[in-house]
Amino acid sequence: MSQHIKLLGAVVVAFVSFGVLASNAQTAQNSSTDEAAIRQIVQQVQDGWNAHDGKAFAAPFAPDADYVVVNGMNLKGREVIEKGHMAIFTTIYKDSRNVGTVKSIRFLRPDVAVVHIEWNLEFRAGGETRKGQAMNTMVMTKEGGKWSIAAFQNTPIQAEGR
Repeated sequence: MSQHIKLLGAVVVAFVSFGVLASNAQTAQNSSTDEAAIRQIVQQVQDGWNAHDGKAFAAPFAPDADYVVVNGMNLKGREVIEKGHMAIFTTIYKDSRNVGTVKSIRFLRPDVAVVHIEWNLEFRAGGETRKGQAMNTMVMTKEGGKWSIAAFQNTPIQAEGR
């Protein structure tokens, strides 16, 4: 009888261990899939900027997104973000190019992530090419299986020696 109990105990431990391993593998797979989706959102933002298309730039933002510009101005909502970018894409940033590099993705929960992106901007002003760098923090949320940008904070990176 005790041999059966030991065997049954070993089988239970094996099933539980397998379940934990399968669950961990599923979590890793979900995390990998979510990370790829988040990187795609960053790519969409970059592509919208480089196409000088305010609508495409703003598309990955949540309808009620918060957007803090490098000068500290706070915009609220995808529609306002779109209109603001349409304006700068026809003026100061009409010939600009912006390249983002994802520095980190941290999942606070399975449906909330903090993403840090370094942006390298090149634009023309006063007849000369200028460059700027910014560190951007995005808070992304997942609703209905889809990621969007809920909050966006942009901070200039100061050149050394300033």
